[in-house]
Amino acid sequence: MAEAFANLFKIIVFPGLIFLSVYSLLVEFIDRKLYARFQNRIGPPWFQPLADFIKLLGKEAIIPEEADKRMFRYIPSFALAAVCTAFLYIPLWGIKSLYPFNGDVIVVLYLLTIPTLAFFLAGWYSTSLFACLGSVRTLTQLFAYEVPLIMSILGPTILAGNYGNWSLSGVSAFYASHPLLLLLNIPAFFVALVAIQGKLERVPFDIPEAETEIVAGAFTEYSGKYLALFRISIDIEMVVAAALISAVFFPFFIGGSSIIGMALFVVKTILVVFLLSAVRAAMARLRIEQMVSFCWRVLTPLAIFQVLANLIIKEVLRI
Repeated sequence: MAEAFANLFKIIVFPGLIFLSVYSLLVEFIDRKLYARFQNRIGPPWFQPLADFIKLLGKEAIIPEEADKRMFRYIPSFALAAVCTAFLYIPLWGIKSLYPFNGDVIVVLYLLTIPTLAFFLAGWYSTSLFACLGSVRTLTQLFAYEVPLIMSILGPTILAGNYGNWSLSGVSAFYASHPLLLLLNIPAFFVALVAIQGKLERVPFDIPEAETEIVAGAFTEYSGKYLALFRISIDIEMVVAAALISAVFFPFFIGGSSIIGMALFVVKTILVVFLLSAVRAAMARLRIEQMVSFCWRVLTPLAIFQVLANLIIKEVLRI
């Protein structure tokens, strides 16, 4: 019984849903503040993300007459559940995640795909012209960045070999023991960083939510608590993506105190958010065909090079 309550506490309170929600709002504030400072603006106050979330919860949720009402209501919950579940398999303050198992790398990448599919379905079942166009762009962009993202994580996992057993905890433990080998994964790190920018639909890859063209894309018809769930899902997805990059490419942990370890986790994730904000501030929006061309002509070959290089290095070093 005690173990069941402990697991429930981990899933709901810490480091589960409640912690993720609070930390994601903090990360959103940091992201917006950094973006503003890069543009020589003051930026929002610290409570702005929370105020926006509460405001959305208090507004009426209007469902379009021609929309599939059941899917319209349930899809935001699927997106939120997927990103929260993925977080449970990523190492946070130590080399092991809460629930590690062999092959959890594939599960995490799969779970991170579900929110994007949920965005597509949300726009499609809204039956709005702008929402449907945004959903099609969301799915098209998924086919662009998903392959280089998967391969950028696959490369370091291959080099970890049997030590990793296709587990993020094993991969983190391997590179924590062999930190110099992290230098071999620098190309994969940049591929992952750019691909995550596309997954989060941030500038220059904010094509599915181009407000100057298609209002709010797949979320055009969403309001109230349903839009609030989507917004918090996107914020949590940014935290999970930053945690994934940190676990694979910055596996530096401090043994003993979990408090110090969590502080280090916060520093690493904020560093990733800083890099994402810098890219966002320095770029202009691309067109959808430019996004697809860039991912397949630049990111994917670079990711394939990383995989092949790690296979050769693994054979030479007999890892």
